[in-house]
Amino acid sequence: MSDRDQAADWVARMDSGNWSEADEAVLQAWLAADPRRQGLLLQTQAAWMLPDAMREPDVVEAPEPANDTRSKWMRRGVLGGMAAASVAAFVTVRTGFSRDAEFVTRVGEIRRVPLDDGSIMTINSGSELKVSLSPRAREIQLLQGEAWFDVAKDAERPFIVASGPVRAKAVGTAFSVRKRDEGVEVLVTEGVVETWSDQDASRRLTVTAGERAVIKEWALVHYREGDNTPVDRALAWRNGMIDLNGTTLREAADEFNRYNQRQIVISDPGIAGEQFDGLFKLDDPMGFAQTLKVTLPVAIDTSDPSTIRIARSTEAELQK
Repeated sequence: MSDRDQAADWVARMDSGNWSEADEAVLQAWLAADPRRQGLLLQTQAAWMLPDAMREPDVVEAPEPANDTRSKWMRRGVLGGMAAASVAAFVTVRTGFSRDAEFVTRVGEIRRVPLDDGSIMTINSGSELKVSLSPRAREIQLLQGEAWFDVAKDAERPFIVASGPVRAKAVGTAFSVRKRDEGVEVLVTEGVVETWSDQDASRRLTVTAGERAVIKEWALVHYREGDNTPVDRALAWRNGMIDLNGTTLREAADEFNRYNQRQIVISDPGIAGEQFDGLFKLDDPMGFAQTLKVTLPVAIDTSDPSTIRIARSTEAELQK
């Protein structure tokens, strides 16, 4: 079976609802054997999830057995256009996990995982977390990275996300948790979340929709945004985008570097603090760099295929 057919088979099996931790382990081994397979799987998943957008007008539907993976793809009309897919890297596992499970996303991979209780996790690039669902509690350990949780209501089973000593508790709401160097960031998109640090559990903070909090081991910092816009912008990655709003070039580079093997390097500290606005595809660092070139007095060096170097342009230096 070719890699393309194998990728189609993997996606069809995910979609069937009969997916296990053993299947996940075999899939990860298949992906690890050839780095090109990751991109192929992502393109295949995108084509499966968005059949109308990918359909080519001259595809002829073929009557084949209903249980044949290829026939499913022919009915969706995506075999011809699959290789041309250019979308954000999203993989969906459409089944619930009632036992302990661990999830790891590679650089550039965003994974959407429905849980057994009806909640949905959307895991960002370069993240690692563990899930434990029991009759009395729903517990998530965020070891690194970021995830957004759309929590199903269940008053008998609190939903708690832990990252180090920091805890975020919800019953039925939607919020994200991101592990940063300076602490743990909680963004609430719907409902109410209670957060605290186990270092001092008596000090608890209530964060409501449209608000953000950064929790350190001994301190709670609450940002009242006033509306949902800043929070939605920070969570644009769920739609495959990076939304920059008064962001410094250094911060923008850090964001793009979370999703791409080719890293943006700000080689001139003098421009690192320049602020920038814009909405960009998270997998298009070159597009971001080219926009900078026509907007700010900077020069772009792409001679190294592993980096995109940004520095103040020579003309700008001469004018100083």
